Amino acid sequence: MARIPWRKGVEIIRPHVVKIATPRGSGTGFLCAYSEDRKFCGVATAAHVISESHAWEEPIRILHYDSQKIQLLRKPERLVWLNYKLDTGVILFGKGELPLPKTTLSFMPEKRHLKVGDEIGWVGFPAVSSQNLCFFSGRNSYWLEDSRTYLVDGVAINGVSGGPAFYTTAKQVRIIGSVSAYLPNRAGATPGLAMISDVDQFREVIKAMKDWDEAKKKETLPDEAKENTEERNKGT
Repeated sequence: MARIPWRKGVEIIRPHVVKIATPRGSGTGFLCAYSEDRKFCGVATAAHVISESHAWEEPIRILHYDSQKIQLLRKPERLVWLNYKLDTGVILFGKGELPLPKTTLSFMPEKRHLKVGDEIGWVGFPAVSSQNLCFFSGRNSYWLEDSRTYLVDGVAINGVSGGPAFYTTAKQVRIIGSVSAYLPNRAGATPGLAMISDVDQFREVIKAMKDWDEAKKKETLPDEAKENTEERNKGT
């Protein structure tokens, strides 16, 4: 049976996608969870997109791409959960006037991953065309079990970090993870590999998002984010 074509997959994904802007840069995110009382939602992204701004308690701006509506989140108005090993993060907040979908997208089944050669699509806001939601695709080159990361024969331009990576079946679109980084080939002129982190943290968030007070207990503290950012910057 034929799979849903990529163009249709993008149409399904698009209402869930947001652009994330901070005083330090921008990235991509997508709706991944709602609390049990549905009073607040979770937007998934890459940890490095929001880590520094969280460390310094700076505002984070969420732009819902389909409607072009914006919500500015200051420190008291949001919670941030970061997983540095996966380079994933989730921003929790009351969605206010943002017309996000009432349901979230399906994830890759637990304890499963795509095989080498399987095709993957992803979307985001690349710096070269930052106002436009762009589509990318490539094939899974390898699955790194230890780091729960796909190496993909494709590109991950600045601004696309945190964007949803997905595959299609005959009946639905499934999220496999979020765009993390790009590994350039420094030995020659040929392209490198994109890195896509698994959805492990996003599954944990869905299970843990009961109410605001419970979610706050699990928040990554700004001081912890600051220490991690300083350690990462020492390595660059």
